[in-house]
Amino acid sequence: MERALRVGLISDTHGMLRPEALAFLAGCDHIVHGGDIGNAGILDRLAGLAPLTVVRGNNDREAWARGIPVTARLSFGSVSLYAIHDIKELDIDPVGAGVRVVVSGHSHRPSQVERAGVLYVNPGSAGRRRFSLPISAAELVIEGDSVRARIVTLVQG
Repeated sequence: MERALRVGLISDTHGMLRPEALAFLAGCDHIVHGGDIGNAGILDRLAGLAPLTVVRGNNDREAWARGIPVTARLSFGSVSLYAIHDIKELDIDPVGAGVRVVVSGHSHRPSQVERAGVLYVNPGSAGRRRFSLPISAAELVIEGDSVRARIVTLVQG
């Protein structure tokens, strides 16, 4: 039997990488950052934990971010994942493209919903609190063809 893979999902750090986020992501097999990173130091620290895939957010405009793609596609065995910062700019048909999971950020609102066999996950914002939205991150647990998402509130209150 294959070992389950744990893929950490983080987004909207806006230059702030909380110790709670680092602790949550420790031990992941891969990390996906959904954009609005804030600075290159965030990427260095995340890449020190696990292989890292990153997409550029609308606020990632400085020189360090120019080489970061707007979208990314990767596969974990038979499970294909597509990352984009703003879900409203989704430029593919996930079902037609064979994508099982779409990861986004931008709204700062954590959510997970499955439609037509595609799991859409927004881990929320792991950076500074915005309005009354939670500080959160998420994980995917992939076992063969099965994918489960779990959103975790990192900071209470």
